[in-house]
Amino acid sequence: MYLSASEHHSLRAVFSLLAEDQNEREVRERLGPALMQLLRADQFASFRWDAQSSHFGGCVAVNMDPANLARYDQWHQHHDPITFVLQSRRRATLVTEVMPQRELMRTPFFNDFLARDKLHWGMNLHAFDGDGAGGEHRALGDLRIWRTREKGNFGPHEKALLDLIEPAFIGALLRARQDDADRDAVRATDADSSDRRGWSELSPREQQVARSVCRGLTDKEIARAMQIGLPTVRTYLRRIFVKLGIGRRSALARWTPPGA
Repeated sequence: MYLSASEHHSLRAVFSLLAEDQNEREVRERLGPALMQLLRADQFASFRWDAQSSHFGGCVAVNMDPANLARYDQWHQHHDPITFVLQSRRRATLVTEVMPQRELMRTPFFNDFLARDKLHWGMNLHAFDGDGAGGEHRALGDLRIWRTREKGNFGPHEKALLDLIEPAFIGALLRARQDDADRDAVRATDADSSDRRGWSELSPREQQVARSVCRGLTDKEIARAMQIGLPTVRTYLRRIFVKLGIGRRSALARWTPPGA
């Protein structure tokens, strides 16, 4: 595969970017301008497919009107004649490979959405992870690259470049998701440790009050069960809030005591 000097430079920048530690949105946001330079493109958009809601969301875009993207989010994506076909290809694919340009130009999708931002010639890559439940492929994110009419269509060379990038793109998205999962696990562990430290600071009577609240008892029911006055229950509650680092009774009611 022959690469010009400028393509060598741009491709090196793309791979360097994809090797960095960044979150999933940053991957797609930063990759857009780099791909536009490499592929001599004019517009870029990237979405995440949510199979549960059957919706493309999490849009990042370059050189596209936010109001036009909002219309896509609300209406056009549900009347899109090309993207689901492109998604099924699982590789870099020209829009003209799934629908002739003349036919596309007669659709409302083209005239009411694409043409508004001068998107004329398109190429998509939809990235998947093969480690989904039951061996299914899980959609990770897509790359939608467009040119204006004057610049001309993409070709086999640009497709090959985008396919070359795909493994690194998938790797960057998977690392970002794993990093997010690891951070969530650390936060959960820290929160659990904090909860247990707070619980150990409660007196036996305060622990009894806290468990009663978690079981759904009212202050009056707690007072009767423990044979103490209502003001004493509320004094215990104030101490519990301080020691557990929570602000109100409803938060305590959702709290899970150790050993519960």
